[in-house]
Amino acid sequence: MPSPVLGIDLGTSGVRVAVLDSEGRLVHNTSIGYNSRPNNPESWLQAVRTLIRAIPDQIRNQLGAIAVDGTSGTLLACDSVGRPLGDALLYNVAFPEFEANLKELIPEGGSASSSSGSLARAMHLIQRHGPNSLLRHQADWISGWLLSDWRWGEEGNNLRMGWDLDLNRWHPAVEALHWFNALPTIRASGALLGVITAERADQLGLPINMKVIAGTTDSNASVLAANTEPGDGITVLGTTLVIKRFTDVPITATGITRHRVGGRWLCGGASNAGAGVLRRFFTDEELKELSRQIDPDTSSGLVLRPLNSIGERFPVDDPNLQPVLEPRPVSDALYLHGLLEGLTEIEALGWERLRELGAPTPSRVISLGGGARNPQWRRMRERRLGCPVLSCNMPPAAGVAQLARQGLMEHQSSH
Repeated sequence: MPSPVLGIDLGTSGVRVAVLDSEGRLVHNTSIGYNSRPNNPESWLQAVRTLIRAIPDQIRNQLGAIAVDGTSGTLLACDSVGRPLGDALLYNVAFPEFEANLKELIPEGGSASSSSGSLARAMHLIQRHGPNSLLRHQADWISGWLLSDWRWGEEGNNLRMGWDLDLNRWHPAVEALHWFNALPTIRASGALLGVITAERADQLGLPINMKVIAGTTDSNASVLAANTEPGDGITVLGTTLVIKRFTDVPITATGITRHRVGGRWLCGGASNAGAGVLRRFFTDEELKELSRQIDPDTSSGLVLRPLNSIGERFPVDDPNLQPVLEPRPVSDALYLHGLLEGLTEIEALGWERLRELGAPTPSRVISLGGGARNPQWRRMRERRLGCPVLSCNMPPAAGVAQLARQGLMEHQSSH
């Protein structure tokens, strides 16, 4: 019988841990905010230590494996024994000054060629700390700390640094860089990285034979937490609107993201529209109150396109697409109705775009994120998408714990 497993989710404002029992049920789930800046690696460690030590002894003593997810793109420079050389660069820090270098390096485009991608942050860190430093994404660095071995990196966390999923290697131009040795050796998500060191196990009160499994990104962990069935689609209704689904073969097109998570292809796209635009007009309290006044089975009569700013990535790739936020009616409830319909339309076009590219139409959609809790919006989406829409409240930490469980079971079955 498999042991309980631990998932650690390093988010933008704090850390959450989740434990799944031998049946895969959530038995422990708690979180803590960072005690310092979110780019301070010591505050990540402080949170991780505090949360692990707070797991009840009878659960903690039986843990068989651990996996970590983190904010994709948050990058740290450290020395050969993992000591940070300064603060990390957060996922949203861009370096436009490297745009020309990146275009020359990766002329065909893609996530690594963007000045807001990890490769641009890597160039800045190498400039600052020199070519002998190691560059590790947040989740990879924490996994390295558990192992006292910082060699490894996980595929999904390194796509924006130039890892190529199709070739299963670094992009040739990245391999030719004079500081290539700063990059990690890549392992697939769900792969066994090693066993926790005795010193770390003692420090955290964990079993000395606990396996460390390669994790994933925070958004992929959210999807895994939804525990999808084969026909399901996933929509994340956060600041931006993201749609994803598992596919038999990878989908390739502009604006489409592809990950391999636990051996399966996860494809989708992220719009620049999302619940972020609602916050420009309404507080959380107002959103709740006004939503209650909406009849989701009628149309608002408004045709709005609630982009956060000019430009769209998905379902259309158009850097000049304009937001349409007017006319604004006198009634706030009617205006909110129109904005939610606009977001629903973008989601529907997203699913149609994936279908055009070969993904089957979802038989139901599972929603994650803050917007998933709005029942009127959910009903609007059911009407437009023509399928059931469900909400999932499982935390991403439970999703990455599932990867730990899968990795542990695969290891046990092969021995």
